Amino acid sequence: MARPREFDEREVLLQAMRVFWSQGYKSTSLTDLLKATGLSKSSLYDTFGNKRELFLAAFEIYQQERMRMLNIYLTSEATAYASISAFFTMVLEHARAEEKPFGCMSCNEAVEFGPHDLQVQQLIERDFLGIENAFIDAIERGKIDGSIPESKDAKKIARFLMINHQGLQLMARANTEIERLEDALGIMLEALQ
Repeated sequence: MARPREFDEREVLLQAMRVFWSQGYKSTSLTDLLKATGLSKSSLYDTFGNKRELFLAAFEIYQQERMRMLNIYLTSEATAYASISAFFTMVLEHARAEEKPFGCMSCNEAVEFGPHDLQVQQLIERDFLGIENAFIDAIERGKIDGSIPESKDAKKIARFLMINHQGLQLMARANTEIERLEDALGIMLEALQ
């Protein structure tokens, strides 16, 4: 009879996610993962199979958490416009953080894996589509609550916001001047008016 696991699998995935997110897949060693998760090599392999399978599971957790937080932010204020603004304000606050910002894990992995890994490419595309759809829903709510003009094309504006969100995350990871990000955000929010 198999022994019950003595660890919280979700917590292990969150710890692995942080390592992959900050270092990237290729730069993350097995030693890094064992140290972060507290697992033995045999527990890691018995539970997740190999480094790639652990990465894919951790990436899935990242995407779930990000969509959960995005949806919370996009419904956090009295109007959709204010909610979208609050979300992007939080993105800038993370960019201002003293510890090195990790940027967006999907964006980081898109750069790292590029067109060479179809499975990861599909996961990234699914993530970007989820963000786009969340913005579409928020924009449509904004049309109803009057904070976003009815004339705005929700899908095109959502795509604009999603692409610019990724750009902000990439620039934050590159530790660019915060004023550059603030200026870009100002223009993004103007597009909603």
